[in-house]
Amino acid sequence: MSETVSETPGAIVGVDVGGTFTDVFFLDAASGRPVIAKVPTTKDNPAEGFLDGIAAASATPGKLAAIVHGTTVGTNALLERRGAKTGVITTRGFRDVLEMRRRDRPQTWGLWGSFRPVVPRDRRLEVDERTLADGTVETPVDAAQVRDAAARLLAAGAEALAIFFINAYANDANERAALAAAGAVWPNAHLVASSQILPEIREFERASTTALNAYLQPVLGRYFHDLQATLRRRKFAGQVLVVQSNGGVMTVETARRLPVRTALSGPAAGVIAAAHIAAAAGHANVVTCDMGGTSFDVSLIAEGRSTLSPQTAIDFGLVIRTPMIEITTIGAGGGSIAAVDRGGLLQVGPESAGSDPGPVCYGLGNERPTVTDANLVLGRINAERPIGGKLDHLDVAAAQRALTAHVGAPLGLDTTAAAEAVIRVANARLAGAIRLVSIERGHDPRRFVAMPFGGSGALHAGALIREVGLAKALVPRYPGVTSALGCVIADMRHDAVRTLNRRLDELDEAALAAEMTRLAAEGRTLLGQAGIALAESEDRFELDMCYLGQTHTVAARLPAGAEAAGAGPTRAVVCAAFEARYRELYGRLLEGIPIRVLNLRVTTIGRRPKFDLALLAPPADATLEAAKRGNRRVWVAGVWHEVALYERLALPRDAVVAGPAVLEQPDATTFIEPGLRGAVDRFGNLVIEAAG
Repeated sequence: MSETVSETPGAIVGVDVGGTFTDVFFLDAASGRPVIAKVPTTKDNPAEGFLDGIAAASATPGKLAAIVHGTTVGTNALLERRGAKTGVITTRGFRDVLEMRRRDRPQTWGLWGSFRPVVPRDRRLEVDERTLADGTVETPVDAAQVRDAAARLLAAGAEALAIFFINAYANDANERAALAAAGAVWPNAHLVASSQILPEIREFERASTTALNAYLQPVLGRYFHDLQATLRRRKFAGQVLVVQSNGGVMTVETARRLPVRTALSGPAAGVIAAAHIAAAAGHANVVTCDMGGTSFDVSLIAEGRSTLSPQTAIDFGLVIRTPMIEITTIGAGGGSIAAVDRGGLLQVGPESAGSDPGPVCYGLGNERPTVTDANLVLGRINAERPIGGKLDHLDVAAAQRALTAHVGAPLGLDTTAAAEAVIRVANARLAGAIRLVSIERGHDPRRFVAMPFGGSGALHAGALIREVGLAKALVPRYPGVTSALGCVIADMRHDAVRTLNRRLDELDEAALAAEMTRLAAEGRTLLGQAGIALAESEDRFELDMCYLGQTHTVAARLPAGAEAAGAGPTRAVVCAAFEARYRELYGRLLEGIPIRVLNLRVTTIGRRPKFDLALLAPPADATLEAAKRGNRRVWVAGVWHEVALYERLALPRDAVVAGPAVLEQPDATTFIEPGLRGAVDRFGNLVIEAAG
């Protein structure tokens, strides 16, 4: 279903807070002038870097219509176990669901390995209640037990509370009663039940997602409260939106209630931007390569569509079941530390120097070499023009000493060879991540274009093409702030799920239609509450289905208008959707086996107005000659080259730069290797491919 909504142009700022840098993309819709900024992330208080970035972009908060924010606050709280002290109230006999998981373990081989849930066993309390799988309440919950358990958890220091009852997806009456009972003694709003977060079958995934949501609520709540308070003091009267892991955006109020949906917020914004930029440039198949200071995030866009995963493990055992853009992350960024292990092998990452103290060349106390130090020593980075605005220059001599001591001496290499070894190992790790999402999933890399972005990605564009066999690389106009640009163009989105758990031949068509209509209406209500100008809205419906006896399901997309006039899809329409998807995935159908309909998924999308990427194009009076900035010695494949330097943003449309060449701009540096060439397209993107 689609409807037109009024459109009001205004000034919008996209802010992506990463592990090393906070990136800002500012677009004034009236003038069409893009402004970018890149400032160091303030790890102890990310809101400071957020505001520093807005100030660096010369954006006046009082004149902004909206700020769209991609954040890693939730991600880092999970990875570093810095969430709130949380308690769980659950059905008697099920307190260990979080610990048992799916009987998996951190180490595949051997009999060792441990897992520590975010909620320890002494803060997981049980009460008497029982709902059967068909929704029958066998034992009503005892409100007095719930109040007593909540009081005990408060006394133990719990700041947030998660209520999880078995089979609550089939009937949430006991959970609702428990919420009311606990709410009578609980002193804050950090109180959630699984039926509010994930009313879906499978107890571990529901318990894990609910517990992690509670674990993050106080952390994200404080962060957004402080951020909004500071913005109000700066006269900001617009709306703050937050990027979700599914690539859409939501209001701060929704993010406070459902913080678990921000787990991959920042990386998702980069994928959204990459898809939009690639589509405009005429590329349907893209591998996004977001290389920042801490990590390398890879995602696949096939035929113009990014892949959504129904659930993700942020770390072992920390399972979140909510739609997320499928992103593979490895610890290989510009700040990744290089070291020789006990076996004499050179390793790069996953440990990172981050932004503080940062690489050795920052001169802030780190003594271990990083990928950035290696690129600097090889001449690929300009020591007098560091990105991020934190430093006036980089210390080349300090980087050389660190590489010699920690890499060169243990391996018997001179300084330059040690730096080259670090880059080769880093490139091999990047290539491995790309193969994981492409070749190992049946995609031919020769049909795909790499899109390197982030502060470090464009330095490795040539290596990505060469080592994986990709067709070419498309470097966006502003690679260092691509995720912030994605914040500006991301649509509003709300996902809902309900478990049906019926055989297809027993499916109640009228009940399905009613549920589709109800969930879609809830999604549109949430869109309306955001108060954001939308071009149109759209509802999408999917059913998780499988053959009877199968564990794993396939997502069968129902045709547009399936819920029209309240009639709903017929069983024949549902069957056709399932069989088409199953045949697409597995090549054939299974005859004579009944079909099961497990879950209904409803996605409501509010499409925000998109700006024309041609606004980013080079100025009409730009010339190749004016963009030249002299030469610099750069080490490539064992030889020093005299390499041409260019001011990338000054390159004209259709300019062609032969490698080797270095292209500099405030937010990133691009290195074109020998044998390659870079051409500027009509949007200002740089297309790197084999010369000749």
